[in-house]
Amino acid sequence: MTELPDLPLEPQRLTPREILMHQQSLRTEIAPAALAPYLRAAEIRTARLGDEDKSEVLQFLAQRPLHTVTIVGFIRDNGLVSPLNRGDFYGCRNRKGELEGVAIIGHATLMETTTDRAVEALAEIARKCKTAHLIMGEKQRVDEFLNYYSDGGQEMRLAGRELLFELRWPIEAHHGISGLRRATIEDLDLVLPVHAELAFAESGVNPLEKDPEGFRERGARRIEQGRTWVLIDRKGELTFKAEVVAENSDVTYLEGIWVNPNARREGVGRRCMFQLAQNLLAHSASLCLLVNDKNVAAQNLYKKLGYKIRGAYDTIFLK
Repeated sequence: MTELPDLPLEPQRLTPREILMHQQSLRTEIAPAALAPYLRAAEIRTARLGDEDKSEVLQFLAQRPLHTVTIVGFIRDNGLVSPLNRGDFYGCRNRKGELEGVAIIGHATLMETTTDRAVEALAEIARKCKTAHLIMGEKQRVDEFLNYYSDGGQEMRLAGRELLFELRWPIEAHHGISGLRRATIEDLDLVLPVHAELAFAESGVNPLEKDPEGFRERGARRIEQGRTWVLIDRKGELTFKAEVVAENSDVTYLEGIWVNPNARREGVGRRCMFQLAQNLLAHSASLCLLVNDKNVAAQNLYKKLGYKIRGAYDTIFLK
């Protein structure tokens, strides 16, 4: 069995008929694996998305709002084309022009796909991105993605698994807490070191050391958007914080939840999370967050508050 020689055109420019004619012209048996990229390219096209695609992309992502809230957050906050995304959006379309996959590929690579061939096509694009920091998604999809990505992509530095928790109305009554509020820009210097500490614990990279200016700008922007919640004690010390990474009428995604070690085991975290849920569920159908699969204490806390496990996610940090 011989390998397929160079075809006269790139796969995306060939029709199935042209591929078949080329195979016949070789008068030899062609390895099916060698033809696979060309045959797939005739069935699905991958291209960078622009803001003119926004409505179509949001409609595609709306099919599974719980699992696409972060991607939708990028689009609603910044549009499909913006340096604030720290990456580019790509779409995979079948021969009818229908979307089978959407991904943001860059610092963070996130995807939503309906077919295996879309996963493969997006992985081929992602292999060319050499500035990626992480790949995150549902366990099964990330496994499939890595099968195609690992041959030529960046090496894995660290892997983590998280459980996706969701909370919906009605919620069980708990005692709330007074003083929980949206952060102001004056709170930035209290919030940033804590957020950097959480990022370092998760990824092994301290953003205050790697990209201090950019990290500060992103933290300030989130505060200005009203997305950071804090509880500060009478001494001016940070007691609790939580970040709203993305929000819409369907789902609000929380991240960076922290309780001061001096206030733990006093019910402060539980009371703050209940108060936060009351505030946010007035504008969103559900809340969701990811919890490390080894953090049993946090899992038990969220279960007591009424959160339900909805899936398993993998986060792959890259070299």
